[in-house]
Amino acid sequence: MTYRRRIVDQEIDELLYGLPAIALEGPKAVGKTATATQRAETVHRLDDPGQLEVLRAAPNRLVVGDPPVLIDEWQRFPASWDLVRRAVDDDPSPARFLLTGSASPSSAPTHSGAGRIVTIRMRPLSLAERGLAESSVSVASLLSGNREPIEGACAVGLAAYTEEIVASGFPAIRESAGRVLRAQLDGYLDRIVEHDFPEAGLRTRNPAALRRWMAAYAAASSTTASYETIRDASSAGENDKPAKTTTGPYRATLEQLWMIEEVPAWVPSRNHLRRLASAPVHQLADPALAARLLGVGVDALLDGQSGGPPVPRDGTLLGALFESLVTLSVRTYAQANEARVRHLRTRGGEHEIDLILERNDGKVVAIEVKLKATVEDSDLRHLKWLEKTIGPDLLDAAVITTGTDAYRRQDGIAVIPAALLTT
Repeated sequence: MTYRRRIVDQEIDELLYGLPAIALEGPKAVGKTATATQRAETVHRLDDPGQLEVLRAAPNRLVVGDPPVLIDEWQRFPASWDLVRRAVDDDPSPARFLLTGSASPSSAPTHSGAGRIVTIRMRPLSLAERGLAESSVSVASLLSGNREPIEGACAVGLAAYTEEIVASGFPAIRESAGRVLRAQLDGYLDRIVEHDFPEAGLRTRNPAALRRWMAAYAAASSTTASYETIRDASSAGENDKPAKTTTGPYRATLEQLWMIEEVPAWVPSRNHLRRLASAPVHQLADPALAARLLGVGVDALLDGQSGGPPVPRDGTLLGALFESLVTLSVRTYAQANEARVRHLRTRGGEHEIDLILERNDGKVVAIEVKLKATVEDSDLRHLKWLEKTIGPDLLDAAVITTGTDAYRRQDGIAVIPAALLTT
């Protein structure tokens, strides 16, 4: 298959040819190996038992060969991290090593690699990379603070976004449809439970309980539900609830496998906002996994069905998963612009803003995600509150919608259909 460049490719090229070693990290099937092999001259595949056995017997072979040397699935032989670090100490020439990993090793490397190995996160395909429409609004322009005119139009509607939620952003999986797609997603989830958990160092005595907890976490997508609430939802109707000592490792291992990427709470560096909540917003790596865990497809989502364990949320499951899809996309665009993605919620819940993009200087762009085609004044009250509160430190404010047209309102707030946003 012809390789199709991703947004992250630009970041990789900028860093690889200025640094000696790059590590690409992200969930399985996200495209790390395909991306890395576009640049590698020498490839060591540690998921090949034969190659792994040879390299364990002669570890120094890992750092020998024409550069860039790719060490694929490096976490299967954690000593490879230190081997690369020492090789870089001896020769810090650019573009020497590429490492890819689908999990953090259960035993951490003996050295962090700081200053020697730079990590780049890869995620499932963003909406811009899926090619639904010709993107016309950039996150870079929002982060500039210039409040430039917003324009563009698309024919992408609610049904198409719902199809994208279910279709997945994993490049190989999304090529399928119908029963084949569902079977691939089921197989992906089965592998996590049956193979990846043990490989990550956690053997589960009750795989069914783990699947129920994952479904409860999926039901909590785009919420700040407590882990106690998720634990209770995973055992609804049962007298014996799993202990925290059981469910805590579930979450830790899923994070280790890059399957969970929660949105941290914003901690302002330039402003002293009071009474901000600190709980993260729950998100799986791909909303398609959440939909599959909950047993809902396009029709069920459009009909307003929830599926799965009961977890309190504002609005519909479709709204929550649309926010997940937008969050996945915005994270990709923000990373390309060296910005962090957070969320804002006051402790009493009086004000909530779905996504806060923070520049290195502490100034921010605030984004609300709405499962609707048109925007009303009532949809903007949190954005306007933030602008009054932090003043010029708010670079821009936007609402992401399912509508057709991008424009800037008279009050200065941008209205952007999700398919039109890019880096």
